[in-house]
Amino acid sequence: MFGFRKNRPEGETKSPSPAQSEGLFSRLRKGLSKTGQALTEGMATLVMGRKAIDDELLEELETRLLMADVGVEATQRILDGLTRRVARKELTDADALFKALHEAMTEILVPVAHPLQIDASKKPFVILVVGINGAGKTTTIGKLAKRLQNEGRSVMLAAGDTFRAAAVEQLQVWGERNRIPVITQGKGADSASVIYDAVQAAKARGVDVLIADTAGRLHTQTNLMEEMKKVRRVIQRLDPDAPHETLLVVDAGTGQNALNQAREFHQAVNLTGLAVTKLDGTAKGGIVFAMAERMGIPIRFIGVGEGIDDLRTFRADDFVKALLSTDEQ
Repeated sequence: MFGFRKNRPEGETKSPSPAQSEGLFSRLRKGLSKTGQALTEGMATLVMGRKAIDDELLEELETRLLMADVGVEATQRILDGLTRRVARKELTDADALFKALHEAMTEILVPVAHPLQIDASKKPFVILVVGINGAGKTTTIGKLAKRLQNEGRSVMLAAGDTFRAAAVEQLQVWGERNRIPVITQGKGADSASVIYDAVQAAKARGVDVLIADTAGRLHTQTNLMEEMKKVRRVIQRLDPDAPHETLLVVDAGTGQNALNQAREFHQAVNLTGLAVTKLDGTAKGGIVFAMAERMGIPIRFIGVGEGIDDLRTFRADDFVKALLSTDEQ
């Protein structure tokens, strides 16, 4: 973070192999580089040569956290903890401050770092994917479908975004490329009807997982949020427990507005998970902390690039480690 910890051990991580772990971590670090730079750029100059952690340094850190959209509540929680430790003389140098910062940021994220668990007893396991236009919803669905397929699960897609022909076509391309069936109807068809048909088809074919796309609606449009509630009601006619996962896809680049989206969608459809996309294209990746602190909804995935493997299972320690290690190493 501050450019003087080249040889410090990174800590323990669970990974398939050292080589694969290094490759995956390097890509995650690269994907979070813009936010990392927003947090750490210029901090080395501020820190080097200081004999103690003082108010000026803590204030600068506070500014960096806020600029990265970590949010007022999460930033205050982090700074309060650091200030208490400085007062107790636990943090006497920059290395100690960095370690404490890592711990404080990780502590905020651990409660929401819950990977998506597919209950094999639910057939199909229905994942309803919601979000506004441009958040990367349809792309996330395609990547998630491929991921589940690679795990040996049978998958079906429901093209419920009937307002946008491109969304239907995009899902069909994903389906054709990976031999995944896609249930569609004509443009402008009733989204709830498409998804109802898809649940029926998935049941009939014994499909493991059904992923349903929905219109990329603005969270401020009441009529469209009501339609979302209708989709849930229709699904529950066939399976009272469905959808088993309601996943909101948010674009990290929208910053604090992502919080507003999460609140509105959660009120309408009771979200069970989040996917935070496009972290590689923004310096506002701190929104992940704001979402964790304010909403407490499990973060299932993060998107840090265009590749299939760049839809990553969210892990708190890896996220913070990558965020704070974006200097040259």
